[in-house]
Amino acid sequence: MNLTGGIVLFATLWFLTFFCVLPVRFKSQAEAGEVVPGTPASAPADAMIAKKAQITTAITVVLWSIIAWVVLTGQFSIYDIDLAGRLQAPGQD
Repeated sequence: MNLTGGIVLFATLWFLTFFCVLPVRFKSQAEAGEVVPGTPASAPADAMIAKKAQITTAITVVLWSIIAWVVLTGQFSIYDIDLAGRLQAPGQD
């Protein structure tokens, strides 16, 4: 994995994790009892975006570290997960 691949992997994992973390502890304005005029009642009362971004970053660092370790050490390769047997490793004819 090169630098660009590592950055792309981190960004992809970060956004995927962020969208999974966003609905955690969600409280709508209707549930809070204070609907701001001009907004839907289902809008978040307190989105806690900064806290959720911090949680997302911590989770992503752990996930990225595990995936980067697996890729860089060569513990698994694409040939290990080729269940159909369609790929041939280099040097095998």
